[in-house]
Amino acid sequence: MNEDSLLFASIAEIGALYRSGQLSPVELTQRCLARIAALNPTLNAFITVTAEQALIEAGQAERELRAGHDRGPLHGIPVALKDLIDTAGIRTTCASRILKNHVPAQDAPLVTHLRAAGAVSLGKTNLAEFAMGIAHPDYGQVNNPWDAGRTAGASSGGSAAAVAAGMCFAAVGTDTGGSIRIPASYCGVAGLKPTSGLVSAEGVFPLSWSLDHVGPLARSSTDAALLLGGLTGQTFQTPVDLKGRRFGIIQRGAADFEPEVAVVFEAVCQILEEAGAEVEDVQIPELELADAALLNVLLPEAATIHARWMGERPEDYAPMTRTQLELGFALPSVTYLRAQQFRRRLTAHFLAALGKVDALISPSVPFVAPAEDPMFTGEEGGQEGHFSVPHNLTGLPALSVKAGLGSGGLPIGLQIITRPHSDAFCLGLGAALEASLPT
Repeated sequence: MNEDSLLFASIAEIGALYRSGQLSPVELTQRCLARIAALNPTLNAFITVTAEQALIEAGQAERELRAGHDRGPLHGIPVALKDLIDTAGIRTTCASRILKNHVPAQDAPLVTHLRAAGAVSLGKTNLAEFAMGIAHPDYGQVNNPWDAGRTAGASSGGSAAAVAAGMCFAAVGTDTGGSIRIPASYCGVAGLKPTSGLVSAEGVFPLSWSLDHVGPLARSSTDAALLLGGLTGQTFQTPVDLKGRRFGIIQRGAADFEPEVAVVFEAVCQILEEAGAEVEDVQIPELELADAALLNVLLPEAATIHARWMGERPEDYAPMTRTQLELGFALPSVTYLRAQQFRRRLTAHFLAALGKVDALISPSVPFVAPAEDPMFTGEEGGQEGHFSVPHNLTGLPALSVKAGLGSGGLPIGLQIITRPHSDAFCLGLGAALEASLPT
């Protein structure tokens, strides 16, 4: 394989090369580190690159594989971690001034799982400050590999950009209102917000404890399933046939998204039908209330988490991050409680819909990557999360896959939503669709 083919190969292909002796984890890790060195000044995807430790881990993986000690599909695979996930002895900044020198004493459980699976960690990826949607000026925005004049998305943009640019083979992100799926859509990769609680959030700095999800980003749904397995210690098999499946289209209508997104979405629906699936419109009651409900949960919880620092050092936050936290202090408790009640009703509405179809689909984002990350409390931020927000409220698995390219050549994502704890099935549908789409 040439350099580009190798760095954009699937995890299974890399594993086969390792086990046949045609490639070593050390060699591949060196190539990934070289690519990071070349591209990170432009993309700003990594905050901390742990080159020395990565080569040590790769060397250990190489020795183990040669000795016949095979830890599974992630053994020796270079990955990256969003920089709000605790890593022992490696600073975890949350892309903030407040935690710029914070070095955790122990790994988050998900990191322990990845180490046990033999994955090689290349470092910590950039994000919006405390995952709140806005880049702190000390760290800057993550730029899109498809067009460096545009954002890769917040807040898991560093993870998505690193995967899309061939810096690593998979990366971990977090998602509170779309922060895995939106960057996945903008960068043309697969990103899963798993069923709530499937991946432990212990040792992951919270944005909103009742909405946060941790999940995988990779260049395909199949690779995302392998990383999800590494994060949980479980196995997620993905073979699924589209024939005979029933898909429900939610939030359909030209007014909901830009024309180029509509064109790609309609093309995907046609591909599903040509593959033997049924596609029909589905109405979700009260769905129009979801955007406001998410903010009414997220903002008070975020304000609670940041209350001490907001009192002691508010000037260290980016101005727009501070403004969003201030909104959380102003919301009445009854508004928060009503939003939590609404979550139960909305979940029931989605479960009723999923009792009639195998999966629900929508665009991932109403538009292609913009130039800058919008405030999620502003009008553009609300539009950006229009399709992703409901599924943080319900906790259902939701996957974004690359559906095609817009008229300007930028990626557009399709979102797939399935029943609780059907993450493998959700990823399987994504893999089947990816195989059916034009390359």
